[in-house]
Order: sequence, then C-alpha cells, then structure tokens
Amino acid sequence: QLKLVNPSQYRFEHLVTQMKWRLQEGRGEAVYQIGVEDNGLLVGLSEEEMRASLKTLRRMAEKVGADITVLREREVDYDSDVPRKITEVLVRKVPDNQQFLDLRVAVLGNVDSGKSTLLGVLTQGELDNGRGRARLNLFRHLHEIQSGRTSSISFEILGFNSKGEVVNYSDSRTAEEICESSSKMITFIDLAGHHKYLKTTIFGLTSYCPDFAMLVVSANTGIAGTTREHLGLAMALKVPFFIVISKADLCSKATVERTVKQLERILKQPGCNKLPLLVNSDDDAVTAAQQFAQSPNITPIFTLSSVSGENLDLLKVFLNILPPLTNSKEQEELMQQLTEFQVDEIYTVPEVGTVVGGTLSSGICREGENLVVGPTDDGKFLRLKVCSIQRNRSACRVLRAGQAATLALGPFDRSLLRKGMVMVSPEMNPTICSVFEAEIVLLFHATTFRKGFQVTVHVGNVRQTAIVEKIHGKDKLRTGEKAVVRFRFIKHPEYLKIGAKLLFREGVTKGIGHVTDLQAITTKENGLEESLGPGQLSF
Repeated sequence: QLKLVNPSQYRFEHLVTQMKWRLQEGRGEAVYQIGVEDNGLLVGLSEEEMRASLKTLRRMAEKVGADITVLREREVDYDSDVPRKITEVLVRKVPDNQQFLDLRVAVLGNVDSGKSTLLGVLTQGELDNGRGRARLNLFRHLHEIQSGRTSSISFEILGFNSKGEVVNYSDSRTAEEICESSSKMITFIDLAGHHKYLKTTIFGLTSYCPDFAMLVVSANTGIAGTTREHLGLAMALKVPFFIVISKADLCSKATVERTVKQLERILKQPGCNKLPLLVNSDDDAVTAAQQFAQSPNITPIFTLSSVSGENLDLLKVFLNILPPLTNSKEQEELMQQLTEFQVDEIYTVPEVGTVVGGTLSSGICREGENLVVGPTDDGKFLRLKVCSIQRNRSACRVLRAGQAATLALGPFDRSLLRKGMVMVSPEMNPTICSVFEAEIVLLFHATTFRKGFQVTVHVGNVRQTAIVEKIHGKDKLRTGEKAVVRFRFIKHPEYLKIGAKLLFREGVTKGIGHVTDLQAITTKENGLEESLGPGQLSF
C-alpha cells in the first residue's frame, strides 16, 4: 500500500474487505508494506503521512478484530528534502473459534549440540546455567535426566499473541493458558541427536509431518556426528530448514565464524544448492522469515547462546513472523476429503481409557464420530468411537486437516492398537497391502543391494521391516543408482498411499524414494464384514 491517509468511507470499507481477505488467505496473518507502490517502487512517506496511514491501518485492524505491530521502519533516499520512510506492519487476527495458527518445527542436530536446552530456554523464558538446568522439564524418562540425552520425542509449545509478544511458561502459566492467550502457536518436536536413536528421529520426521526443521549446530564442535545425516534427512523429506549455531558464548568469535563458513560451504555444495543467509539484526530476521517461506532455497543461519541469551530475540522475531506453508485454500480442499487420522502414539490414561496421539491428514474429525481403525495383524479394520479430542492439552470440539491432536477412545482395548495404524471414516474402503513397489535411489550401501535384502521401511507413520522381492530391470544396485523395487512387509499388511515418500535403512544402508504401485488386498479377503458382526454396517 502506498498511503492510507484519511480515506473516504467507501474506500475504507473496500480496504477493510481487502484486509479480511488477506488475513483469510494467510490463515490469520498478513504483512503490509506502507510507502511502497503497487509495482514495488519504494517511494516512502513523510512523518505526517506515515502517522496518518498507521492510524488508518489501526482503525481497519480494529474493524476486523486484529492487532498490528510495526516490524521495521526504514528511510529511503528519494529526491526530496524531507526524510521519507517505509514501514512494514504485521497484522494478526485474534483467531475466531480457537483457530490459532499452528506451526510444527522439528529440532535436529548432533548429540550435545544444545537442542533440548535451547527449547527449554525458549519455552520456559529463563536462561540456562550452563549445566543443563533449562532442559530438565523437557525430558520424559529418568535415564534421559541421568545421561542428559534425549531418546524419545517430546513436544514443547511456544506461543505468540496477536501483538507479537512471546507467550511461554514464564509467569507460571499452564499449557492451557498459553493456548488461550496465543494467536500463533509453534510446536517444537524435540528429536534425539544420538546415532543410537536414529530410528526415533526418522519416525519423528516422517510421521509428525513438521512444517519446518531447525538444525542445531554447536559452535565449538562444528559439523560433527549426525549433523550431516540429519541435514540429509531434512532434504530427502523436503522439509525446509533453518540453522541455529548454539553455544556462541563458549568460544571465540573466530571459532564461531569458522563454523559458519563450514556450514556455508556445505550448503552451497551441488547436492544442497542452498543460499545461506546469516542473521545479525532484527531487520535480517524479518527478511529471512519472509524470504524463507517464499523460496525453499534460502537457509537462515542464527548464532546464539542459551546461557548468555545473546541473539535469542532474533530467533523469536523470526519465529513470530514465519508464515505457514499452506494457504487456507489448500487446507479447505483437504478438509473436504474423507477423514483419515494417523496414529503415532498410544497411551492409557486413568479414568479416560485408551488415548491415541497423531495427525489428521485429511477431512474433519468431530467428537462422538464413528471411525474404523486398522489394519490389525490379520488385516482387519475395527470400529471405534471418538469420545473426546484434545489439542495442545486443551479440549477441542472439531479437528481439521493438518492438525495434530490426541483422541480419547474410551474402553477400546489398547493391545489391538499399534503405531502406524490409521483411523478412517467407514465410507473410505481403505486399501491395505503387504506387497508394494517404489522407485528408489540408493544413497549409501557398502556392497551391492540385491533381491532378498531386508530393510526397515519408513512411510509416514508406518515403520516395518520389508524384504526386497524384485529389482526391475537389474540384478543388483550400487550406491547412487535408481530403480523400481518390489518390497514385501514381513509381519502384517499396512495402509499405504501411492506417491507417499519413503525412507529405508539397514545398518549403514540408506535410501529414499516414493511408492509407485500397491498390490491391494481386497476388503472381502481381510474379513471386515465378519468383524462387524450381524446387523451392522458392512462394506
């Protein structure tokens, strides 16, 4: 927008409608640049015009129930004596019907690079003491506290209110209070750095579908251990990532610069083709957040310290402005499909019964809805009813596509469930298979990859050992070769979709690809009708 000085009533209404539409497109967020012509020419406004324009913008925002925050101001050299400015303003709507913006960020990095500590500092709001105090609240098991190593996947939330201020556990807030007062939530998925727990890390990346990944590199050790591997995983799964160099207070400036250079060199390699962008000021952080969402090739790099708190604010500014990847139109399309919920975790909660956690990949799920869950070991689907839904620890009536939540299933027998199952609407007639074909690229293998080889296959939330039955057109594969391969699951059939991304590993062998063909087991064979009993719905 060039300027918004004293608009007429009609023009004001038009601007408000436009703002409503933009907020809907950006799922509750929009950035306005004032003093820029529609063709992108930087004209700038005088002090007075700028004040009047911001006043109008405030009125517009009040009208649609949003808040505005000035992100940055900048003077432009324009042929005039009066100094002229451009201002960027973030407009964020206080969400209707608890629909806050929810971004999921997976946290990757080598062991001891300070992942859990950084999350502890961000979500607790107090700095670390240099001996791991900040991360104690993130650990889920006693052995993690004793060894200081994350071995499971834990979730942490960080909120931003509509004015762009951080809402976290400081001031002894509970998780419910954070959800109530935030208009944007960032869920951090804290993954394990140690090589021993690689399968857990892969499961976290494939099944929780993160929007972004944050790769944490320690300034004093540089790129070591599993860092390259995690970088490769994020790239193979096409998750846009940004890099945080932690522990900047421990070492000299020269060491930090050396780590930055090392990272830049790796990012510019032909395999990566990324454009590193070092963030040193608030201005850089705003630019980084906007560019990062538009072009996946840009990789912002932050250098910060969880102990001294240096540059932590830049990361917060970046996370506050970071827009969602999907626009509202894509989400609407997903919501119109049939319900499909991926089961990632299973719990038993006293007085509630069995609870499953996971992500709704399509459709809408309401409380009290009847779904079928499967496939069981013998390929059946069982009926169940969703008793209640919780999102980020607060109750929620309706779950929309793309959102993560936990569903309570009441007295359903927990032993019938396992990770990797799906809950779908009964009309879906889900296809399940034991044999499938995938086009794969072998990333690394010590010898040759041939028929009869066993690998652990990860597809979304499915994780199972499979045998290579046939390699089309070739006898064997070597590192870097492509082929279409037929796999057979060893234990039980799984629910897969054509086009799903696939990762497999076995010791040092690694490969990626996508599912091209399924040999479906028909529903008649897998005994769904018998399992429903007489007089009930059959397919």
